[in-house]
Amino acid sequence: MSELEQYYRVLELDPGATFEDVNQAYKDLAFVWHPDRLPKDNTRLQEKAQKKLQEINEAREKLRPSKMKYQRLHSSAPASQKKPTQKSYEPPKQNPDLSGKDFSRANLQGRDLSSRNLSYANLSGANLSDTFMHKANLRGANLSEANLFRANLLLADLREANLQCVNLIGADLSGADLRGADLTGARIRSGDKLLVKLIGANLTGAIMPDGKIYE
Repeated sequence: MSELEQYYRVLELDPGATFEDVNQAYKDLAFVWHPDRLPKDNTRLQEKAQKKLQEINEAREKLRPSKMKYQRLHSSAPASQKKPTQKSYEPPKQNPDLSGKDFSRANLQGRDLSSRNLSYANLSGANLSDTFMHKANLRGANLSEANLFRANLLLADLREANLQCVNLIGADLSGADLRGADLTGARIRSGDKLLVKLIGANLTGAIMPDGKIYE
């Protein structure tokens, strides 16, 4: 079995599945194996969940279109053309610094913005549903009235961010830093049921949807 086939198998997909399929499989498995869904006192299951999450994260990263293009270029090159003295080709890296950029009303649905620097960016009214923003830097960003339905914001930096009237239904903010963030009017509940994951999030000094300051 090739390395790529192994990555597809980790995500329970057939080789050649689209990146949309890869993304959906990642979301499904990340939900199933999230440690917060398992008993905290079961060390064995917690360790297994952490390992599974590492595996599916690696598989999704390796099956990104840019990674696949890089691997095809190398695997298809004739041996006679490969010169060990030459510098290996590397796909162009995306600029992770998007600080201060204007994305107001932009459609960023399903995009991968993980680990990007979006500090003080204007994302007001943007469609960020199903967007990956794992470990993204959103400090001071304007997300007012944005749609973050089912967005992945694990470990994101949201200090002093403007989250007024934002839709957070189904979003995962586990481990996120929300100190000083303004969540006035944010949608996080349906009736009395909380529909956003805030496990391990730091809410010190944050203005909650009802206008109260979290202490």
